[in-house]
Amino acid sequence: MSHSLYTKFVSRCLFPLHERLKSHRSVAIRKSLEQSQWLTREQILNEQSQRLHNFIKDVYQHVPYYRAMFDSLNLKPEDIKSAADLAKLPFLTKQLITENNGQIIADNAGPLVKTSTGGSSGSPLVFFMGQDRVSHDVAQKWRATRWWGVDIGDKEQVLWGSPIELGAQDRVRQFRDLLLRSKLLSAFELTPQKIETFLARIQLDRPIMLFGYPSVYEMMAKYAIKHDLKLDNLGIKVVFVTSELLYPHQRSLIEQVFGCPVANGYGGRDAGFLAHQCPEGGMHLSAEDIIVEIVDPDGRVVPDGVRGQVVVTHLATGDFPFIRYRTGDVAKISPSNCRCGRGLPLLEELEGRTTDFVLAQDGTIMHGLALIYVLRELDEIKEFKIIQHSTTVVEVILVTQSNELSSDLIDAITDGFRQRLGAQVEVNIGLTLSIPAEKSGKYRFLISHAVTSDVF
Repeated sequence: MSHSLYTKFVSRCLFPLHERLKSHRSVAIRKSLEQSQWLTREQILNEQSQRLHNFIKDVYQHVPYYRAMFDSLNLKPEDIKSAADLAKLPFLTKQLITENNGQIIADNAGPLVKTSTGGSSGSPLVFFMGQDRVSHDVAQKWRATRWWGVDIGDKEQVLWGSPIELGAQDRVRQFRDLLLRSKLLSAFELTPQKIETFLARIQLDRPIMLFGYPSVYEMMAKYAIKHDLKLDNLGIKVVFVTSELLYPHQRSLIEQVFGCPVANGYGGRDAGFLAHQCPEGGMHLSAEDIIVEIVDPDGRVVPDGVRGQVVVTHLATGDFPFIRYRTGDVAKISPSNCRCGRGLPLLEELEGRTTDFVLAQDGTIMHGLALIYVLRELDEIKEFKIIQHSTTVVEVILVTQSNELSSDLIDAITDGFRQRLGAQVEVNIGLTLSIPAEKSGKYRFLISHAVTSDVF
């Protein structure tokens, strides 16, 4: 791994100092992970079991929700010795977390950060993250970044869409990102002019790595081809993509245009960073920190190699535990090992949630989250589905707390959508008791019939 002197300074000195000042242990954890990844699969799972046992004992002692659950089931912490024993416990869902939020916080919790999911599932989840959880998540992502010969401190361009990140661009954060050589750009509104600006920045800055949604980089690649822009000679080593399902055609196109491999990542704010792709192509589970069970429609755990629903237990969430959390995604655990030699188990046939784009009346293409965030800020809304029939008509189907549609709620949604899509857009809002899944069994909460592959 060859890096500039500045990158080494950032990775070995500046970023560790930054993490120490925030009371994070990410540096020590990353070093430990870079050793444990070379253990055999059996050794990793054995250590995982020991950590699970200690985790459950701590949770039982300090978390009211789980202590009451264990007692009601006549279970003791000693009854959970391995991942197989987790089947004795019920699943954790978004609804249960919402209903028992205060009881899930440990009585010995350290400083907590209130956070939420992006809301692409239609019902944003509010929960808390402790410093141990943050440290482990940072370390897992950092380890995976280094698999590709890049490191913190190398030039990076991030195209992201969450206002949680974009809203935090105060002077301190801007200064930090400047020192780390990481540029954060908004992926919400993608006009041809903005895409041209983004690509010009890439050509000018020549970042070592890119990070963002696969759909965004696919659109940028299509624009580059249409306008004969050459991007495969800039020295980009890797494009990290996450938060959406990565399709084979997207990977092929992005790799062709940017002249580098695409590294897929799978996870979320709630479940954590579950899996990362290595240069040999394996989607390695973060097995030191995260236990993944695959269950059938009846909730029974299936063997490796069998497809089912992803259920997660995060072992670094003692302050606000996630135990047997249903993610809503579909995948299977491979019975095989990766050619890279790492003993970390592999995730296969991942069917994560995907978010569409929407098309404004003036031709602006926006990430679907631009509309989703209008709805997620309204407390009255429990669930939703958005269907963009055309650039002039949008349908919104709602499940509300009161089972009613107030004029204030209708006005807030209509105004928010028109600010993004155009003042003349017709916004039709309807009420329902529940929002069904698609025929595939997956929930798709934003569908646009206005965006086609030849928009650019």
